[in-house]
Amino acid sequence: MEDSSETQSLWLRRTVMLLPLGIFAGLAVMLGWGLSRNAQVIPSALIGKQVPDFSLPPVQGRSLGLSSADLKGEVSLVNVFASWCTACREEHPVFMELKRIGAVPIHGINYKDRPHDAAKWLDGMGDPYTRTGADLNGRVSIDWGVYGVPETFVVDRHGRIAFKHVGAVTPEVYRERLAPLIAELRK
Repeated sequence: MEDSSETQSLWLRRTVMLLPLGIFAGLAVMLGWGLSRNAQVIPSALIGKQVPDFSLPPVQGRSLGLSSADLKGEVSLVNVFASWCTACREEHPVFMELKRIGAVPIHGINYKDRPHDAAKWLDGMGDPYTRTGADLNGRVSIDWGVYGVPETFVVDRHGRIAFKHVGAVTPEVYRERLAPLIAELRK
């Protein structure tokens, strides 16, 4: 009987000693997986589906708002932005250049911005958007599955979301990801 209780005691001590090692190994695996993921590739349940049904009034000082009906008939980009967003300022010159060369129609959803701030930002930095809707309470952006700003969507000519990019659109992102997809969708 003593052998049995000594064996159980030895097994219990080993288990207690190995438990922290097992927990550490599990955490290390989860951390490694998390660090290897591309944070700008966030899955979206809306890829391949129609854009959400919405209608937004224009941003202050603009005459054209944005609605789901406006996103049919041509391949376009929809950029969710805000004047208070630092990354939006970084990507803005890319959109201004795309507008200048007529690369693709760009529509904007202004996310939770004060009307005067949005107008001042677009007036000062330039307005690359064909249509710009003011999403004052963020409800439409939530329907689009937006996690934060900036986020940019490629919408096909049928009004379906083909791609979602999270973060600033850099020249490289446009050249390597968005432009090839836009060209393919236009065929």
